[in-house]
Order: sequence, then C-alpha cells, then structure tokens
Amino acid sequence: MNKIEKIYHNLLKEYGPQGWWPLLELDNSNHINITKTGTINGYHPNDYSYPKNENQQLEICIGAILTQNTSWTQVEKALINLKRMNALSVKGFKKLSIGKLKEAIKPAGYYNQKSKKLILFIDFFKNLHGKFPTRNELLEIWGIGPETADSILLYCYNQAEFIVDTYTKRFLLKNKIIDENDFKTLSYDNIKQIFIINLDLNYELFQEYHALIVEDGKNEKNN
Repeated sequence: MNKIEKIYHNLLKEYGPQGWWPLLELDNSNHINITKTGTINGYHPNDYSYPKNENQQLEICIGAILTQNTSWTQVEKALINLKRMNALSVKGFKKLSIGKLKEAIKPAGYYNQKSKKLILFIDFFKNLHGKFPTRNELLEIWGIGPETADSILLYCYNQAEFIVDTYTKRFLLKNKIIDENDFKTLSYDNIKQIFIINLDLNYELFQEYHALIVEDGKNEKNN
C-alpha cells in the first residue's frame, strides 16, 4: 500500500464516509453524517447510487458551476432559490428570465458571469439527450475549467476523474507529497496525476477521497 492509499484509509477511519454530492431533495433524517463540518443537508454516506435522474444530475452540475470562488453554504442558498422557482430542471430553468436567474443565484456571488455560464451549460446539457459528455466537450464550454469539469464528471456522471482544488494542494503539501515549490508551480493535471497513478481508477474511491480531503481541510482550518 502506497502513501496516498494509506492516508485515504486514515482519513476514512477518522471522518467516515462523506456522502457527496449533496442534493436538496434528500431526506436529511436519513442522510446525516454527524462528523461533517458545516452544512449537513442532502449528503448520502455509503450510497453511491446518486444521481438517480436528470434533475439530480442537473442540480449537481449547477452546483459545480455556482461553487466557483465561493463557499458551499452560499451555493446552497442559491440552489434553494432556484428550487423555489422550480428551476432545477431544464424545462423550469429555461422559463426563468435573466433577471430572475441573477436574483436567484446572487448569494453565490459573481451572478452576472455565473448566469451566463449556467445558460450556456443548460443548452449544452439539454443537447446531450442523456449521453455522457467528454472532458474535452465540457472544457470547450465558456466558464468551465478543469476543476468544474472534473467535478461534473466525477459526481454527476460517476467517472473516475480526480478533482484538484485548493484543499487538494494543501493536503498534498501538509502530507509532504509535494513541497512549497511544487505547490506554486505544478499544473492542475500534474497534481491530478499524483492520485491517478497511485489509486485504482474507481469513481466511488475518488468521490470519497476528494470529500475527505475537503473535510480534513475544513477541520484543520477550524482548529
């Protein structure tokens, strides 16, 4: 067992299954992980069967775009607004005026840019007709970068793509897998490869590992 694998098992033992990606419609009484920092709404520990329908897929994609440069707490507020407007479906979203859309997602910040990103993505999503998008197809959409594309592929389409975010880089630095120079200079794909080459290509493992890294980072920040 290599160091990356050992750390994963230690994190899992400490925090338990995280149950990402959170979905608004889930019954919280049955989907709560008491070890989780911050919001506990909509998580589903040990259940990797989500998303189960197109609307859940869309909610994950919208959340992945809205979470750019903001916290999940703020994204959740925006998603709740969209849900109240019946806009967490392609049909419902398309009925929103641009003004209503901006108003709904305002809690997530950058609402002018994010409204444009969402409109472009919804058109793309609608034309998939249930097919899985490729990573390159996602990256060709304005406003979708590697982190957002991998979030969508991992959590919406259950594809084994590891997500590199600020928590991931700090985690690798803390565990002496990269050094300060690597932290500043390594590309997204270089860091992603550290996980790809050291782990089995398994979406459940990747979902759990990424969520555990975020949970560990939040706990460290709060201590």
